[in-house]
Amino acid sequence: MAGEDDGPGLVCVGVIAGARGIKGDVRIKSFTGDPEAIASYGDLFDETGETRFSIRIVGRAKDQVVVRVDGITDRTAAEGLKGTKLYVPRQALPEAEEDEFYHWDLIGLAAEQVDGTVLGRIEAVQNFGAGDFLEIAGGIKGGLLVPFTAEAVPVVDIQGGKVVIDPPPGLMEPPEEEAKGR
Repeated sequence: MAGEDDGPGLVCVGVIAGARGIKGDVRIKSFTGDPEAIASYGDLFDETGETRFSIRIVGRAKDQVVVRVDGITDRTAAEGLKGTKLYVPRQALPEAEEDEFYHWDLIGLAAEQVDGTVLGRIEAVQNFGAGDFLEIAGGIKGGLLVPFTAEAVPVVDIQGGKVVIDPPPGLMEPPEEEAKGR
């Protein structure tokens, strides 16, 4: 599942991508599994937790939702919100199902191979369109992208603070140019 943990108790669930129309509607890029779920958590907040946004979905635009924000009634006001990250209190989100994980729960976990060799720590969870990848920094490889599949990551131990990587063939090999220089 998507989302970024951005402080004690607030989770980023989307960002205002821009205005739509002249009546103050905005487009939101939602980071929730179902883009429309962003409206189901109650009020949204800015990164400080001080500014509250009450929203109502009024449509869809490609991979974004179009919403009406209480108090925003014209395009100029809507354009002023562009780039605003939207947050909900962490406790407003449902518990992750078995074998599902919130991205922020994975960030910072130690990554090690099946034999115990430390690969580093998970810096980010990336998705370039072909599924999730764990971005691992530090350790013996310096940096590594590992497909986040049950085969490549057979153990996710949130409580224990680690994941176990069983790298697919070739993942731990140096790039061809690097291998030729040896």
